Amino acid sequence: MEKQEDCLVIGGHRFHSRFILGSGKYSLQLIEAAVRDAGAEIVTLAVRRANTKEQENILDYIPRGVTLLPNTSGARNADEAVRIAHLARELGCGDFVKIEIMRDSKYLLPDNAETIKATERLANEGFVVMPYMYPDLNVARDLVEAGAAAVMPLAAPIGSNKGLATKEFIQILIDEIDLPIIVDAGIGKPSEACAAMEMGAAAIMANTALATAGNLPLMAAAFKDAIAAGRKAYLAGLGRVLTRGAAASDPLTGFLHD
Repeated sequence: MEKQEDCLVIGGHRFHSRFILGSGKYSLQLIEAAVRDAGAEIVTLAVRRANTKEQENILDYIPRGVTLLPNTSGARNADEAVRIAHLARELGCGDFVKIEIMRDSKYLLPDNAETIKATERLANEGFVVMPYMYPDLNVARDLVEAGAAAVMPLAAPIGSNKGLATKEFIQILIDEIDLPIIVDAGIGKPSEACAAMEMGAAAIMANTALATAGNLPLMAAAFKDAIAAGRKAYLAGLGRVLTRGAAASDPLTGFLHD
């Protein structure tokens, strides 16, 4: 029997990599190297960074064949997010869009209510909508009904590198939502990305952890390996955990008896 290929499927599109690379904090010269070492097939970009300078266009630094995931960074409500998504499509970024709507400028937490509105409008227009959200089961269910192609809960405040602060809530989404759950924002270490994948997350998005690392390409490779290891562990099925006591790996009976 032929082994079925393990792919990430978003809106009918198949990807072999489960690492989504953010590009917001990178120097343009490092983006191509980061994509190569991360093995990423999806790269986000803020629409406002495309075509902002005559001699510097972020689109020129993203390798061909990579799917662009423009985000609506800067949007404060659904209307602004929809407008940015339309602009991204006109710029040639395709139909994928990551919804980011934030009214809070201190903690940068997503506005879940406005995110649902934008998701429904853009999904009805044929966009592959991937909403960034605070992990809440009821909101995630509303996003499914609105036509989201995936759900992207935050692990910790964006840019914080604090890790899986919302782990228990993300696990609920993984268990209850029949869409890819892509852990986004706050993942600071490859080990945290691995842990999220072991939980059953479909993919990981990271930016700050790479951009602030001492060696960005090497950190990109480390994340790639960690995400792959976590996925394999999830598919294998993690071993049981004892709540009390211990269990010997080898039988103890008859040992050193006459």
